[in-house]
Amino acid sequence: MMHRVDEHDPKSWNPSQEFIATMGGFIQESVEKGILITAEGVHPTEKGALVRKPRGAAIRVTDGPFAEAKEVIGGFALINAADRAEAVEFAKRYAELFDQDIEVEVRQVVEFDELPTQD
Repeated sequence: MMHRVDEHDPKSWNPSQEFIATMGGFIQESVEKGILITAEGVHPTEKGALVRKPRGAAIRVTDGPFAEAKEVIGGFALINAADRAEAVEFAKRYAELFDQDIEVEVRQVVEFDELPTQD
């Protein structure tokens, strides 16, 4: 799961002590249940960089902040879920913790044995 937040919303980068405690409890419970593998927030884009490699062109690096982006990745979580439905339910519980606009993208990790083989 990756969650996106409004780059310009102060709550995105300065969580309240109440939110930190609530999220901490949710994380602890999810780890104990064997659902959560890891979860981390990220710093604002002003502390980041974009590395782009257009096809056939040189790599370009752009230092943050990223003026063209309103919604940016605010963090991620790697979970164990039996299927997409279970992952979506977890993402809904996770999103409910936030007192701001948030978008959570749920994606399945590609396992090595799922990669196409060359015959």
